Amino acid sequence: MNFAPQFATAVESDGDGSLWLLLSGPASAVGTYWLIYRYYRNVDKSHGYEQETEIESQPITGADVKVGERNGTKDSSIQGDNKQSHRSRVKRLP
Repeated sequence: MNFAPQFATAVESDGDGSLWLLLSGPASAVGTYWLIYRYYRNVDKSHGYEQETEIESQPITGADVKVGERNGTKDSSIQGDNKQSHRSRVKRLP
């Protein structure tokens, strides 16, 4: 059965036909939510990295060399800061 003519007559009998305007708000909100959900949450097109990617593990190579030691917060500032001349690194356009 086609309910479009019955719905159209029901809307027109409402007076100025503002029922379709009231129904279009929630319908467009649901449609927009669904489109954004499908765009950002495309679960059907997602890639399962852990299941679909094969990685051959290799032994760890390299060495750790201790460079320095920093204990506590003895210094109240960072060496080389630009606190006094904060515009010194800004390059002006010609």
